[in-house]
Amino acid sequence: MTRKFPLMEALLLLMWLLVNESLAPHQWLLGLLFAVLVSRLARTLRPLAARPRRLGTALLLCWHVLCDVIRSNLAVGQIILGTVRQQPKVGFLKIPLALRDPHGLAALSIIITATPGTVFAHHDPRENVLTLHVLDLQDEATWLRVITQRYERPLMEIFE
Repeated sequence: MTRKFPLMEALLLLMWLLVNESLAPHQWLLGLLFAVLVSRLARTLRPLAARPRRLGTALLLCWHVLCDVIRSNLAVGQIILGTVRQQPKVGFLKIPLALRDPHGLAALSIIITATPGTVFAHHDPRENVLTLHVLDLQDEATWLRVITQRYERPLMEIFE
């Protein structure tokens, strides 16, 4: 098996050398053996390789996520500190998805869970419906639009 860019092996070797605090030749050899074995074992656990495309879309998605995480942190902070006059409307929201790629779904779950005030609660694979727990569910239509347009659509471009 040929590898075009053995990034995982290089990072594992670097980690090995840092943990052992040594650049001795035997540590390089042990670290290389460790890196190759662990990366091969990891590949067997992941039979479907990700094939991301559209770097520009991915970078724009990362920017949107960063902005949303900052905005959500501020909003959740206001709720926790009690500076918001109205009580938050906590609830669950079901969102039908078009995204089917497992890597895209994993990325969506990370994005949603990393955003304060939201949790990826459940995904029904048969009906492809996401159940989302939201701390402040004032406007369901806005949440649907944000998840499907701002996150799901770019993830479909990247992974499908």
